[in-house]
Amino acid sequence: MSEHKLSLSRRRFLASAALGTASVATGTIAMPSILRAAGAPVKLGVLHPVTGALSYSGQQGRLGATMALEEINAAGGIKSLGGAKIDPMLGDAQSTPEGGTSEVEKMNAAGVSCIVGGYASSICLATTQAAARYDLPYVVDVGVADSIVTRGLKNTFRFGPGFGVIAKTALDNLVAINDGAGKPAKTVVIVHEDSLFGSGLAKLLNAQLPPKGFQVLDTIAHPTPTRDFNTIVLKIKAANPDLVIPANYYNEYVLLARTMLQQHVRPKAIYSILGGAASSYKFVKDFPDAAKYIMDCNHWFNPLSAKAQALKKQVEAKGQFFTYEVYLNYSCVGLIADALERAASADRAKVTAALAGSTWSGHIMPYGPTKFVNGQNQGAAPCNTQVQDNDIKVILPKEFANGKPIFPMPA
Repeated sequence: MSEHKLSLSRRRFLASAALGTASVATGTIAMPSILRAAGAPVKLGVLHPVTGALSYSGQQGRLGATMALEEINAAGGIKSLGGAKIDPMLGDAQSTPEGGTSEVEKMNAAGVSCIVGGYASSICLATTQAAARYDLPYVVDVGVADSIVTRGLKNTFRFGPGFGVIAKTALDNLVAINDGAGKPAKTVVIVHEDSLFGSGLAKLLNAQLPPKGFQVLDTIAHPTPTRDFNTIVLKIKAANPDLVIPANYYNEYVLLARTMLQQHVRPKAIYSILGGAASSYKFVKDFPDAAKYIMDCNHWFNPLSAKAQALKKQVEAKGQFFTYEVYLNYSCVGLIADALERAASADRAKVTAALAGSTWSGHIMPYGPTKFVNGQNQGAAPCNTQVQDNDIKVILPKEFANGKPIFPMPA
């Protein structure tokens, strides 16, 4: 190359560079948009109890969250952030509030923009409080204790229904089902685990069942874990109630139902409110005789939704069960992605504001419109399910039902 051409080439390069520098200063050329298109990942804390007594539910919750993230990222990420992918930071609460709080500290230090999960009410109470210290938005996946959203924490959002709504719906539906069958059920025994979830539900049931015409014969508490229910079932057998209402987590629920079957304790119904296994395909598959005809009022997906049925098939293709932990976490991540899209920012304050103003409707739940009031989604509602023909059917509300109640249980 001649010296003249080399000099000309150098001048063109310098001129081009100068133009680029000036344009960056004025924000008029493509360089910033190129950087946005690259889309720095948005960090999301995904927090569940994947070890310890609640590990099955925690692992299911993590599955739902990661499936949603894979789907969102494959579809182009957060488009308002230049196609930014959501980068999960997985945390293990170890089935304890202390374990969950420790993970929140790590996630905050790592700069996550939001956290999803927690599962158990006791864990969610601790983790949302810890996140509030850093104005870190937190979307609760399952935890139903209403105290989670009644403490005035501006960072906390619960997409699913809480304790009060679920219990009221469950009791109203129990009365409707019992009245429709001629009121065969009059007496109840409550069996509950002794943490915040079970104890709170037992207290509420003792207050609300008598005015609805049901006599509570006994209320039996047990710890989590409990490995032997023989003594408890003997107490149930002696009381001979029309209804048994369990309030416990998966392992204890399964063991209680199996022990009742083994000891030939067959009330008119096992009627659950947030039953740990009652609305579980795993329970139905592994112990069909123990699960048969059990009713539950719980988190559930919309069985009439094609999107929900497609997700169910994807989960089952992975060799997993389509549990409420899966689709609630899947939905909560979708809610967060929608908030990020509308906020066009990973800034915590902007994400919090976007969540607070959410009207998201792209979910697979049998809900009304999303609307948060004091952190609680007013559109959220549970369903009543029943195990029928080795499947789980929605029996109420009627607009989402794909089955009808069988009550009392056949002998």
